[in-house]
Amino acid sequence: MLRTAGKAIFYYFCFMMQEDTYKTIEGKAESIYTEKRSKFIAIALPVRTLAEVKTYLEEYQKKYYDARHVCYAYMLGPERKDFRANDNGEPSGTAGKPILGQILSKELTDVLVIVVRYFGGIKLGTSGLIVAYRTAAAQALEEAVVLEKTVDEDVRIVFEYPFMNDVMRIVKEENPEILEQSYDMDCQMRLRIRKSFMAKLRSRLEKVETLYFPDDDVTSL
Repeated sequence: MLRTAGKAIFYYFCFMMQEDTYKTIEGKAESIYTEKRSKFIAIALPVRTLAEVKTYLEEYQKKYYDARHVCYAYMLGPERKDFRANDNGEPSGTAGKPILGQILSKELTDVLVIVVRYFGGIKLGTSGLIVAYRTAAAQALEEAVVLEKTVDEDVRIVFEYPFMNDVMRIVKEENPEILEQSYDMDCQMRLRIRKSFMAKLRSRLEKVETLYFPDDDVTSL
């Protein structure tokens, strides 16, 4: 029984450690794929916001203004719930969806993949287009450096100056990043720590006299 319980605890710990991490790419990566004289230029870009996505799309649509199609797909956020695929004039489901499929298959997020097509005069057909866009996107993502990042949360605390040593001891032991700190009438700090460690940090801080959390909502980044 003890051995079984220990295994259950271990599996639970592994799950907790994995649920606050995600994979993205370090920087821009490009590739070129050619099929029946059509040229597919694929660009993979790290992005954090929809505003960044729009900026990049405008940039590459202007850069490749003479191309037949500028298709794309993106995925945003650690929970991977914000995404879109766009065929940009290609038959429905033949471009954006295969591009998005490659982002999903590599379990990436915070990434935008643009595939530019220069038509070579020979039609590829529905299946041919799907293979071409999927291959182009896959090649660009293969060129990218993949990073694993943690999902972090912020918390702001306010306390009286005499309790500075108590707070700093906790900060030193739990090792959150100190984003902001000020020492006026009251002492204030904004701390950032990995999501799975936040509960422990808050629990310890709550035991410090006079300390309180002015922000009830914890922000995930």
